[in-house]
Amino acid sequence: MIAKIGRSENLYGALAYNNLKIEKENGQILFVNKIIETANGQYTVAQLAQSFAPYLLANRNTEKHTLHISLNPDPNDTVSDDKFREMAQQYMREMGYGEQPFIVFKHTDIDRSHIHIVSVCVDENGKKISDKFEKMRSMNVCRELEKQHHLIPATDKERQHNDKVFRPVNYKAGDVKSQIASVVRHLPNYYQFQTLGEYNALLSLFNTTTEKVEGELHGKAQQGLLYIPLNEKGERAGHPFKASLFGKSAGLAGLELHFAKCKTALKDHPTKQTLKSAVTIALQTTSDEQAFKKQLGEQGINVVVRRNDTGRIYGMTFIDHNSKTVWNGSRLAKELSANIFNDYWNNNIKPELKEPAEAQSKISQSNDTNDLPAEKPHQLFDFLNTDKPEDSLVEALGGLLIPEAQEEDYEEQDFANRMKKKRKRKRGQ
Repeated sequence: MIAKIGRSENLYGALAYNNLKIEKENGQILFVNKIIETANGQYTVAQLAQSFAPYLLANRNTEKHTLHISLNPDPNDTVSDDKFREMAQQYMREMGYGEQPFIVFKHTDIDRSHIHIVSVCVDENGKKISDKFEKMRSMNVCRELEKQHHLIPATDKERQHNDKVFRPVNYKAGDVKSQIASVVRHLPNYYQFQTLGEYNALLSLFNTTTEKVEGELHGKAQQGLLYIPLNEKGERAGHPFKASLFGKSAGLAGLELHFAKCKTALKDHPTKQTLKSAVTIALQTTSDEQAFKKQLGEQGINVVVRRNDTGRIYGMTFIDHNSKTVWNGSRLAKELSANIFNDYWNNNIKPELKEPAEAQSKISQSNDTNDLPAEKPHQLFDFLNTDKPEDSLVEALGGLLIPEAQEEDYEEQDFANRMKKKRKRKRGQ
């Protein structure tokens, strides 16, 4: 069993994410601890949040106060609801959160049934509960639970995964061919994408790109692919390699088969609407590119923006690590095409979107404990907001190996943007 621990400052978002699973009939509440009961046993997000309000009001200075934990048994394990409840309570108790309010949600939207636990890491006096050696302690608790409940141990599987980890290509480290091979041989096994452009967006997270080449052989037109390493700025950083060096699946013919397969699989996939909603909410509730990327990044969604030499945005691609799918903005919806983002971010023309903006994503910090966010339609939120996002993302997908993506300094960018706005205001006075 693998445990994933995420922290954020967004309690409302964590609750809304799990509530969305229930609304879609892909989840249920298995257990609540120190949560105010309702007459019918059903809960809204605001009702759940009310039990945490006193803890957050007492919070002294813990910025990331919200815990979003998931426990993931091996796909071949059969775990009853009663066993999930017992494991969740024991895990929280041994990790030091047994006396905290928490909710245990069961998710059934993928083949591997698993549970999510939402709580806060500050006690009733506002003091942060110690997280020293948390990862090691969590692993020890998981090993203990595996023995008690006769579950398949995760240790061997984790070791195998660690042996296979593929990371962004570092052209300075040498043996670039092997680095690219470790990426392109595995990506199609994990991610679904429907075009070469979407594939390139995914590859860009690994400092790699492809280029189509055309020519003639014995009088017949031929097409092929080249794989090219990139530096941290997305610029070419080495000589290209023929796709044939990496096996059939890395070539154009193999990828086209993958495109066709994914097109069928994603035609009516529920992920499309969920991701569209998440992107729409982010577009409505942010005012610039950096904030937009940060909000989606905290939900496990990478944003790849393509610009021409003049700075015009001509492509938007969204990589959802939760569902392991890649989507061009225009494929999600017309109102999420590149032109919309170009008009907004480059020309300050705010888009008119069909879906209403999400409710305020944080619990109100007022003195009134009943002053809670109003109920609104809930969209995708996630908990991949930790100090080590690469570890969180790997763990969050049950050990799935994904890129240790190059991160931007969002706080610095946000500060720079605020300073620019201040200067503009002063010049306008």
